[in-house]
Amino acid sequence: MNKKIIFITIFITVAAIIIFSVTNSDENKIYTESTPATIQSNLLNNDRITNQRRNIVTETVAKVSPAVVSINVTEIRQVNNPFFSPFFDDPFFRQFFGDQSYKQRVQGLGSGFIISDDGYIITNDHVAGNATEVIVTVTSGKHYNAKIIGTDPVSDICLIKIDESSLPFITLGNSDDIIIGEWVIALGNPFGLFDINDKPTVTVGVISGTGLNLEPVNNRFYLNMIQTDAAINGGNSGGPLVNSIGEVIGMNTLIFTGGGGSQGSIGLGFAIPVNKIKRIVDELKKYGKIERDFYTGLSVQNIDQTIANYFKLENTKGVIITRVEKNSPADDAGLKQSDVILRVNNYRINNEQILLGTLHEFRTGQSVELTILRDNNEKKIKMKLEKRK
Repeated sequence: MNKKIIFITIFITVAAIIIFSVTNSDENKIYTESTPATIQSNLLNNDRITNQRRNIVTETVAKVSPAVVSINVTEIRQVNNPFFSPFFDDPFFRQFFGDQSYKQRVQGLGSGFIISDDGYIITNDHVAGNATEVIVTVTSGKHYNAKIIGTDPVSDICLIKIDESSLPFITLGNSDDIIIGEWVIALGNPFGLFDINDKPTVTVGVISGTGLNLEPVNNRFYLNMIQTDAAINGGNSGGPLVNSIGEVIGMNTLIFTGGGGSQGSIGLGFAIPVNKIKRIVDELKKYGKIERDFYTGLSVQNIDQTIANYFKLENTKGVIITRVEKNSPADDAGLKQSDVILRVNNYRINNEQILLGTLHEFRTGQSVELTILRDNNEKKIKMKLEKRK
């Protein structure tokens, strides 16, 4: 009986070992055979993820980045002596001590973008317009001394050039075709970061608004501006704002910081529309400056609530004519004292500064259409912009 139990035990043990070996062998066989397929599947998934990371934004950035440049400038500015500054404008003081100001070298930086393979570059007037020396750095790391071809403080647009050929350049798009909400990319040299690795930084956002007329800054007029929430910071001025297919639709120019000591972007950035840039650049290439030698013969005043009440106006929009010079373009057009100017062509006039900036959009010899309010009735009058007789 004991022999029988021992035999059965040995038999069961051997059978179990055989079964375990066969099963383990099959599992090893299955694992070994499936391993190449698993690796292949993982590789395909990795490729798929990588391809998904590459999108229209990354492709556009790769396309336009080589045409973005860093601009470093040196200006010579007349600076008041801080010790004498409280008395600097006092004629009595000046007759004894003279002019106590002195010249100082000031360094500045900004951005720009190449618009032709022979080295024409666009930037802001407030970046390079008053510079005595302009150094342009391209993405290869090479530095160039740039020449100012022409600059226009009124529109804040400056055209410079470097002596080089076969350069990468950006295509200028159409700012009349902008879609509010479409993706845009701002490139440039914020805080001088371009100089660290010879590459522009990139921020992405959308078009927040178009056709914005802003208050002038240092006699620079910003009309029909593009608003974006793509982050724009100090040093981004002059850089391109491009759409998702790599066309320039504007030039990064202004930011609203919100005060409180903040100097960075809070999502309110503004760009000069590219169609305006194209017009200015064409004139700067030809003449080196923009001629605005016409006059109107108008004297105007902003409308406050007291004036609106007196003339029975519905609101304080527009400007009221206080005087018309005899034999002037305004007089020839038939404009009269107390007329209220509401629009010039398609520009809505909210105050005297907007009117002045709007007229700067035109040139001598052109005619503008003014929408006026006379005796509470709207009327359209054409006025030709002429030189003083």
